Amino acid sequence: MPRHGGPMKVGEKSKDFKGTMIKLFKSLNKWKSLVIVSLLLALLSALLSTIAPNRLSKLTDVISEGIKPNAEKIQEISKEIYSNAMKNYVAYLDKSVMNSDGNKAKVDSETSELIKGFNELSDSDKASILKDIEIDGIKVNVEDQIAFLEIVNSMNDSLVTEDLLKLLDKLPESIKALVEPKMNMSKVRYRAVVLAIIYILSSIFGYIQAYIMATISNNYAKKLRSDISSKINRLPLKYFDNHETGDVLSRVTNDVDSIAMNMNQSLATLVSSSTLFLGSIVMMFVTNYLMALTAISASILGFVGSFILLKKSQKYFMQRQEELGNINGHIEETFSGHNVVKIYNGEAEALEEFDKINNRLYNCNKKSQFISGVMQPLMGFVGNFGYVAVCVVGAILVMRGQTSFGTIVAFMIYVRLFTNPLSQIAQSLTGLQSTAAAAERVFEFIEEQEMADQDSITAFLDKDIVDGDIEFKNVKFGYNEDRIIINNFSAKAKSGEKIAIVGPTGAGKTTIVNLLMKFYDINEGDILIDGISIKNLTRENIHDLFIMVLQDTWLFDGTVRDNIKYNKKEITDEEIWQVCKVVGIDHFIKTLPGGLDSNVADNDSISQGQKQLITIARGMIEDAPFLILDEATSNVDTRTEELVQKAMDKLMEGRTSFIIAHRLSTIKNADLILVMDNGNIIEQGTHEELMRKKNGFYAKLYNSQFEIN
Repeated sequence: MPRHGGPMKVGEKSKDFKGTMIKLFKSLNKWKSLVIVSLLLALLSALLSTIAPNRLSKLTDVISEGIKPNAEKIQEISKEIYSNAMKNYVAYLDKSVMNSDGNKAKVDSETSELIKGFNELSDSDKASILKDIEIDGIKVNVEDQIAFLEIVNSMNDSLVTEDLLKLLDKLPESIKALVEPKMNMSKVRYRAVVLAIIYILSSIFGYIQAYIMATISNNYAKKLRSDISSKINRLPLKYFDNHETGDVLSRVTNDVDSIAMNMNQSLATLVSSSTLFLGSIVMMFVTNYLMALTAISASILGFVGSFILLKKSQKYFMQRQEELGNINGHIEETFSGHNVVKIYNGEAEALEEFDKINNRLYNCNKKSQFISGVMQPLMGFVGNFGYVAVCVVGAILVMRGQTSFGTIVAFMIYVRLFTNPLSQIAQSLTGLQSTAAAAERVFEFIEEQEMADQDSITAFLDKDIVDGDIEFKNVKFGYNEDRIIINNFSAKAKSGEKIAIVGPTGAGKTTIVNLLMKFYDINEGDILIDGISIKNLTRENIHDLFIMVLQDTWLFDGTVRDNIKYNKKEITDEEIWQVCKVVGIDHFIKTLPGGLDSNVADNDSISQGQKQLITIARGMIEDAPFLILDEATSNVDTRTEELVQKAMDKLMEGRTSFIIAHRLSTIKNADLILVMDNGNIIEQGTHEELMRKKNGFYAKLYNSQFEIN
């Protein structure tokens, strides 16, 4: 069914998603290289984003190593001091320790008893045993060695960072110079530069990709609009009879904009998000498989809950859309028929129905909005739960020496890179569905059957030398082959004659005009203009021979001058004023603030009769040999009808005119009246001739107007 204008409904899907997307990418062939480059840049940007946390982890480890005291160095210094001390202490003991038989005792310098014994000596005895030593180029004297050993012996066996920081302030300067934190600036600079390059390249690739896709999508939208605009001029009138104006406008505006917007956002996002999702999983396992399993398990628990919620909420979203349509339809119906509702005292019933629909909408809207509101905190909880799990497991692994602090930092970023892309992928897939649905409607329009090709037509009629004769020869026509509405129609119109076509609604009056203007191709028979078949004339040539003044006036947003000289650039203001004077609209135009330069539009506050007079002036400017008046006075009052009728009489002078009218009093002076019914001419002649047939169709039709009045 044809759609009204306006945006596409939520959740609208393509009938053939795969086929439409293939067709869409084929139509992008002109920009194929740029699309590939854009998607590759999105891929590279995402890959760099997944590598960056790993590099950040290594930079963090280098920095953390540079800001904490070197516990291993403290142990090395302690061992070296004790090693030198024990050599001298053994020699010291060899002089003083004897066996029970008077021999010297053999002492093992590796035993803990030796170290314990040395520690129990007085500072003076230690000073006599120790000697100055040099460690890593720094001289450590005896006093510093004694002070260092006393501080170390007072601390716990297993030194933690806090103990080391306390120890650092107490150490002698020579020892402190050996163990104080030292930042490896060359490593820091190298890793920082690498990380900066990764982030900068990722941003540059992302920027270039976004710029390319924005350019492609807007150029493609521009091409689609041009194609649709060109297509409109090649479509037969039959298409517009079967499709609402809002539907066509929706394809040009909403559907094309939807394609451009979703194509710009969804394609690259789908590639980058998929890469981030898969890349983050790979990099997590490369960095630390235990923490990777922790992060993924924590996130999966949250996503399972999210999917369960989404599944349960889907029916409420669908109900909301259905009830929105119901309440909008009810309101539109009630207010458009407000007078009828008031006259028949239907307010209570209308209000009761409204309350029922409104309550249903309230219930499903409340549930759907509640679930929508829960989704965001839930996704936040998924991410935060992942952070907590990573921090707990990471802390345990750090305490066991199985990983570093930098790894925890990297995984906190990987958790975000892992959770965010899933929602982005879902949004991208939804966007691609909308793109396919919109593209399907646009392609459907572009692929509509066009009017017959006119390249082989060579005949041409110059409107300045046309005699003005028209003949219908056995014309047969139907909008559908199984429903013929014009049967064997024949008539002749000589140059300068006024031909009136009358008959009841649906008799085929307007159809005759449409066939004459070649808006539709006749099934059988022929129409001749000055003896030349319209089949041998182009539509543009035929349209150039006719002036049309329709029942529905049409003014575009512009000045009075532009509306009158429409598509006639060479017309002067003097000619316009002359035509306006003939039509009788010059006085009205002079009363406008800007005269011919006053802006008017179809919805401005000017009367229907004034609009009709402007369109008649436009027809006079056209100055074509044939004139068609289709119910031109049906929308004006009696007084205005007289003005319009006089203007039309001026317009008909010297032209072969076809007048379609329901008010038969306006065509009494016609040279020939064709009375139609069911697609056939059942009577023809002048008004007087037809009125003589007292029981004739025309006479009854004419007299019925006065009977009704």
